[in-house]
Amino acid sequence: MAAQTLAEAAVIEGNYAVAFPFFGAERRGAPVLAFTRIDSKKIYSKTQVYAPDCVVVLDDSLLDTIDVVAGLKPEGTVVINSKEEPDDIDLGVSVRTAAVDATSVALEILKAPITNTAILGAFAKTTGIVRLDSLEDAIGTRFGEKLGKKTGERNALAARTAFERTVTGRSRGVKKLEPKKQWLPTYQELPAGGALIEGKTEAGLIGPGSFIENKVMGWATFRPLRDKEKCTMCLLCWFYCPEGTIVRISDRGDLMTNYDYCKGCGVCANECPVDAIKMLRARV
Repeated sequence: MAAQTLAEAAVIEGNYAVAFPFFGAERRGAPVLAFTRIDSKKIYSKTQVYAPDCVVVLDDSLLDTIDVVAGLKPEGTVVINSKEEPDDIDLGVSVRTAAVDATSVALEILKAPITNTAILGAFAKTTGIVRLDSLEDAIGTRFGEKLGKKTGERNALAARTAFERTVTGRSRGVKKLEPKKQWLPTYQELPAGGALIEGKTEAGLIGPGSFIENKVMGWATFRPLRDKEKCTMCLLCWFYCPEGTIVRISDRGDLMTNYDYCKGCGVCANECPVDAIKMLRARV
């Protein structure tokens, strides 16, 4: 939605634009990519962007696992959703960096940790590629058509608020950037019929059960906290948890959430019939 909205803002200003997403397994909280090209001339390239002028990071926890500046042009810019100042952010290279706490802006205005419109406001202020008024018009159109006029107006306000709060500087280039290992099988290794079997590779465990090596705690904006006094041990939270993160820890049947694998989806809190589970901000 952010990539498409940015493209629409560019078109409003008389430019050409192309936008598209790229993602693997579609699950809430999983890292995904989206690309936008903007030009004053017609755009014929439809590939991914491998040498971007600007990288936008909606979750700064990705900085610990992904080289977000891979391919970024030396004079490029990074816009990050972060509570830290740009000069305190270590990207492994020193580049022009803008930071805004888009999560707090979204919670304040949208009442949900959905940061795509807020981060667009930071992008507009940092790059000047699109004007804020064009961006607000595009947000009002795209989000308003899908979610209603009031939602479009609130998202436009989130973009303006983030625009005003964005701080620019230069990132630090201290940490050593190491390419992430990937499982790239030969045709002999591909399982017959597409039924992926479990196996150990240099990149880690792949196939069924691979989640034990892929802790997702960094994805969570919120985490559940259970009130033992209110809990009646109905186990509806255990039954509905999509990741199986709730387990019994004693003979009495006390419950524990394994936060290493909890994405903070809030299903447990929503299903609890006695309101014994509250969702609290995981990263402050």
